[in-house]
Amino acid sequence: MKFSIQVNEGPYQKQASDTAYQFAKAAIAAGHEIFRIFFYHDGVNNATKLAVPPQDDRHIPKLWSELSKEHNLDLVVCIAAAQRRGMMDADEAKRQGFEDNNLIEGFRISGLGQLIEAGIESDRLVVFGA
Repeated sequence: MKFSIQVNEGPYQKQASDTAYQFAKAAIAAGHEIFRIFFYHDGVNNATKLAVPPQDDRHIPKLWSELSKEHNLDLVVCIAAAQRRGMMDADEAKRQGFEDNNLIEGFRISGLGQLIEAGIESDRLVVFGA
């Protein structure tokens, strides 16, 4: 089965992001395909490279980044939600006059069309968070 996942909560607000991550890992382990993971609303905060959780806590943005690298996953951050929350890739940071971006490796910024495509191309779109 081909899944796409939508994550609507930040990494440390509620359990949604961590649960989505565990779901993605389990789906891959079971032989399913992940077409895309779309981060929307406060979920865009999962893409920050600036998170520094305590040593005894899980580093959710890093976990997503590593999972993406290991399985070649498409991690897409909604551009409108990202801009509202100060999240920028290198191109957007340059366009806005900032010296650096704040996306961790493996994430990219795009529009809602990517979410629509994910819903069309996948057998199931699973949403985590309100």
